[in-house]
Amino acid sequence: MDSRRFIIIFRWTVAAAALAGIVLVYSRWLHVNQTTVALTLLLLILTLAANWGFRYALVTSLAATVCYNFFFLPPIGRITIADSQNWLALFVFLVTAAVGSRLSQKARDQASRARSRQREVELSFQLGRELLQLDDVGNLQTALPVLIARVTHASGVVLYLLDGDRVFQHGSTVISAEVPHLRQVALSLREPDLEATGEVRIPIMAGARPRGLLTMTGVRVSSESLQTIGGLVSISLDRAQALADLAKGEATKESERLRTLIIDSITHELRTPLTSIKGAASALRANRNMPADMRDDLIDVVDEESDRLNLLVERATEMGKLDARQVHMTFRAVNVHDLLEQARHDCASSYAHHPITIVDGNVPDVWADAELVQKVVCNLIENAAKYSPEQTPITVSARVQGSAVSIAVADRGYGIDPSEQSFIFDRFYRARNPHEHISGSGMGLAISRAIVEAHDGTIEVTSQPGSGSVFTFTLPLATAAHEATLVEM
Repeated sequence: MDSRRFIIIFRWTVAAAALAGIVLVYSRWLHVNQTTVALTLLLLILTLAANWGFRYALVTSLAATVCYNFFFLPPIGRITIADSQNWLALFVFLVTAAVGSRLSQKARDQASRARSRQREVELSFQLGRELLQLDDVGNLQTALPVLIARVTHASGVVLYLLDGDRVFQHGSTVISAEVPHLRQVALSLREPDLEATGEVRIPIMAGARPRGLLTMTGVRVSSESLQTIGGLVSISLDRAQALADLAKGEATKESERLRTLIIDSITHELRTPLTSIKGAASALRANRNMPADMRDDLIDVVDEESDRLNLLVERATEMGKLDARQVHMTFRAVNVHDLLEQARHDCASSYAHHPITIVDGNVPDVWADAELVQKVVCNLIENAAKYSPEQTPITVSARVQGSAVSIAVADRGYGIDPSEQSFIFDRFYRARNPHEHISGSGMGLAISRAIVEAHDGTIEVTSQPGSGSVFTFTLPLATAAHEATLVEM
């Protein structure tokens, strides 16, 4: 015996037992008037109607009418009525029971429909919220069947998109996903359709144009809710497309801006050394009998400006490789003192007129690519020397900061205006110097930031105009885990 049949038998048994109990109590032990009996029976009928439905209440009211006549209306013990007024009372009781049962059933049905509507509204709201909170918009089509199945509790979901004949499926129940059939249904269906097999088919529309088809099984919701689900899916697809177009447009715009910026900056930076080289070469050619000291000066100009051009091209190439992540890095445990001393030696020519001091305090080794980090230190020392008056000191210090080593390069130069400090690490950006024009490519700090971030570190600047600047970057400590990785590599 299945559970549904057992419930029906149980309810009929309870209704009959309740009716028999009322009749037995009032006819044998509690001798009350006919009105009390009628009200008690009416209360039983209304209770059945409110909880189990009109069918149980109607049958019980007919049985109660017979019992009321037989046990409580004279002549008692016979199904007949001696007094004509009792006919009216019996009729009123039957009508009251039937009407009350019907009204109770109607209220019950309305409450059931209201609860169903509430569940469907909650379903639509939850699905819409899940779709709006979806972070991975790029994989929205793949995530949609999973979200729909989770929210609607569907046992199977198939999403078919006409664009590219793509099919996305999720769930334990296997649903037919033949592309030609799905395409035909998607192009012809305009309203949600419930198949005899229990499958629900919802057209996905973009205005009046078919976009795809959503097929679900194991779902029981109204046609309006199915249309809402189809609309939410279509809106989410539009949102994903709009975000993708926006990102593509922003990327194109940024690429164009950077391309223009690079061309303008390189053109500007190339023009000065090329002009100097061209002028020196023209002067040497025009006056072959010039004094030796003048000729040597012009040759020095050509040599210096050629080095400047070479540095500009080298940094532009390095920046491009860092952006494309084509720089090979060899991480190992590096002694900080040796790293700073090597950096000071490599860029000695850039701070010839500045005393430099290194304070490292015997800090632990760091996990880094020594050659690239030396470039960062050199860039910061070179910047400190450029933007500081001659003979002002430069200090390079290192200290432990949590699980990292913090390396700082401090100068007593012109400083950086607070409004410019947030842009100082952008490529080609150069701080304005009110004292003099200082040559440079504007890429040194951008390259330094890219290298530091590749080491999972941070770089920042603290500066006050007229008092100097402090550039600080961090490198991770060489832990035991790093050492184990080194051995495996």
